[in-house]
Amino acid sequence: MSLDFDSARMANPHITPEHEEWRRQIRRFMEREIMPHAEAWDEAGQLPDSLWQTAADAGVLQVGYPEEYGGISEGIDIWHMNILNEEFARVAVGGLSASLLVHCIGLPPVLNFASGQIKQMVAPQVLNGSKRISLAVTEPGAGSDVAQISTTARREGDHYIVNGSKTYITGGMGANWFTTAVRTGDEHKGGVSVLLIPADLEGVSRTALERKMGWWCSDTATIYFDDVRVPAENLIGEENKGFWVIVSNFNNERLTMSAAMEAYSRVCLEEAVNWARERKTFGQRLADHQVIRHKIAEMKQRINATQAYLQACCLQVQNGNADFGDLALLKVQSSQTMEFCAREAMQILGGAGYMRGNRVERIYREVRVNAIGGGSEEIMRDLAARQYRL
Repeated sequence: MSLDFDSARMANPHITPEHEEWRRQIRRFMEREIMPHAEAWDEAGQLPDSLWQTAADAGVLQVGYPEEYGGISEGIDIWHMNILNEEFARVAVGGLSASLLVHCIGLPPVLNFASGQIKQMVAPQVLNGSKRISLAVTEPGAGSDVAQISTTARREGDHYIVNGSKTYITGGMGANWFTTAVRTGDEHKGGVSVLLIPADLEGVSRTALERKMGWWCSDTATIYFDDVRVPAENLIGEENKGFWVIVSNFNNERLTMSAAMEAYSRVCLEEAVNWARERKTFGQRLADHQVIRHKIAEMKQRINATQAYLQACCLQVQNGNADFGDLALLKVQSSQTMEFCAREAMQILGGAGYMRGNRVERIYREVRVNAIGGGSEEIMRDLAARQYRL
């Protein structure tokens, strides 16, 4: 059998013919609308504004969201979402999915905890591609430790007065709304709330962050709030109970990232196998050298382990008995597998892999953002240890 992106995927008993048809539909969209342009967009450092409408027309933005807001939810399960993330990873331009699908982390808190009025105002426009929403949690002095945020929101009549800043905000320059973590009470997690902050309010400003190792075409920004008056009805959830709004959102983000990182690993495997079969050294194909075959075998071994772990965690989530410690460690497993496969593929491709314009090179420089974003490997291990009451 061949060893490529698809054949390296272990059998999943939960995948039905309907799931496979969904994969074909998404792949056709990617190969028609994304693949021919993705590298140029990455080199240019930005995505065309028209892409959001194009993605909405294809049903990409809406999948998994309630139909009352224009979403597509009937018959959709966790495996459909994994397939979507796999197919985006196959392009190997991480900044593309990071920005185009940033509503997947910005919108759920609104739909799960905001008032009906706020939901109706925001969700339909985000899902039809006419408006955008980003998640604004990370600060210059507080990264994965959400409990340490310092951006303040002081209640004054019917408004909150917000002061502070957020950084490394994906989709920050193009967003119309920010789902924002703020401090409304005392220190630590008990004083955190979440506000929906319109980007056009007086006192909101933003600066693009363009000098990045990877995710070149991702819209990344620092957001500043200077005495911003936010209507009190924009509170998402209860005051001083926003920590749980954010944490519940993180678990879905980590699962999504894990599915993508496993797929990035398979891209690296495919590229390495193709090169090893074609490239000759010392009168033999690279694939005829035992050391190269062992590299490829270990890549597949680690991918298998990650796929099995991912399937187990997804099944728990689907059945409503997710273990948050296991989800945290799944993200670590996935980022380590991605890093290993990117390294080994780069070694096999040699100079060809080092040059811009190939998928391995792009994935290699995007390893770190995946290992850090959504909760760093170190934070994930510690979170798991605390979950297990060590």
